[in-house]
Amino acid sequence: MAVKWTGGHSSSILCLHVNAEGLVASGAERGELTLWDGGGAPAGQLQLPKADDVTSVVFSPRHPSRLYTSHGETISLLDVRSLKEPVERFHVNEEEINCLSVNETDSFLAAADDSGAIKVMDLENKKVSRSLRHSNICSSVVFRPQRPQSLVSCGLDMQVMLWNLQKARPLWTTNLQECETEEDSPQSTGQFFNPPLAHSLSVASCGNIFGCGAQDGKVRIFRVSGVKFERELEFQGHSLGVSQVLFMPEAYWLLTGGNDGKVLLWDVSSDIGKQQKSPAKSLQRRKASTRRDGKLNRVASNEHARVSPKLTIEHGEKVNWISCTEIKGSRRVLVADQSSSVSVYPLPDP
Repeated sequence: MAVKWTGGHSSSILCLHVNAEGLVASGAERGELTLWDGGGAPAGQLQLPKADDVTSVVFSPRHPSRLYTSHGETISLLDVRSLKEPVERFHVNEEEINCLSVNETDSFLAAADDSGAIKVMDLENKKVSRSLRHSNICSSVVFRPQRPQSLVSCGLDMQVMLWNLQKARPLWTTNLQECETEEDSPQSTGQFFNPPLAHSLSVASCGNIFGCGAQDGKVRIFRVSGVKFERELEFQGHSLGVSQVLFMPEAYWLLTGGNDGKVLLWDVSSDIGKQQKSPAKSLQRRKASTRRDGKLNRVASNEHARVSPKLTIEHGEKVNWISCTEIKGSRRVLVADQSSSVSVYPLPDP
C-alpha cells in the first residue's frame, strides 16, 4: 500500500525532484509549488505568478538550496531556505516549457518547450548560449552525467537526439518509428494508431546508457559511443504510453511509469552486460541489419519476452512523474498522478 503525502497541493501534481539532502519539491497545476521533508510533511509552499502550471522542478546538483522551476514560458530560480518570491526569472522560451535539466557542474540549464525548441542557458552569464530544435513538441531533455557539455532530447516528432553544446546541430538522430522491426509492423500491433511519440528520457549514472519511454508502451535502452548511439534493448513496458522513465543510482536499475497506472522496476544490467561481453553477437546483428541516415540496428523481437519487471506497482492512476529517494534508510519511489497527493512506495534493495 502507498503512503500518501497530503496537504501540499489542491491541484494535480505534475512534477517532482529530490535534492542531495532529501528535500522533495513538487509542482502542480495553477502555479502551486511545495517542498516536503523526508517524512512527507509540507516544509514550504509558494504560489507562482500568473498561476501557470508548474511543469518541471530541478534542484541544482552543486547547490541543493537552488531550485529551478518552469511555469508557462518562464523559468524561476528559488532559494528553498527562504521560499519567497523568485530570486531570478528567465524568459527565454516562447511556448510552455515541458522539461528542465541542469548539468552536473551547474553551468548550463536546458529548457525544452512546446515549439520544439531547447533553450540552453549559460548560468554564469545568464544568457542563452544555444538554441536547439525538434520539429514538434520537445517533451524531455537531459544532460548526461560526467559529460557536462552533452545532452539528449526527445519529442513528439518521434526523434531522439544527441547534442554537444559546441554544435547547434544534433550529433546523432534516431526516428523511433523508422527503427521498428518488421514484426512490429503497423498491421500487427496497431502501431499506425499508436506511434512511438517519445515522452521521457533518463540517463544512467555512467553517462553512456539512457532509456526512452514512448506512447507505444515500449521502453528503449540506448548506448552512446562517441558521437552516436545505438539501440541496446527494447521491451514492452506498459499497455499504454510510458510517461516516465528514471534510472536509479544503481547501475542499470530503471523505474518506469505509465498511462496504464502502473509503476515498474526493471533490472537491465544483465542484458546490457551481454552486449558488452558478446561483441561477436553484436557484430553479427549489425551485419544482419541495414543502416542509413543514422537509422538504428534492428533488434530481435524476442527481447520483448525475456525482459520482465522486477517489481510491479499497481498504482491505478495515470502517472505524471516519478522520483526516487531514501527515507529512514530505505529506498522509496515517489509518484505524482492526477491527484493532489504524492504516493510513496517501498523499493527492494539492489
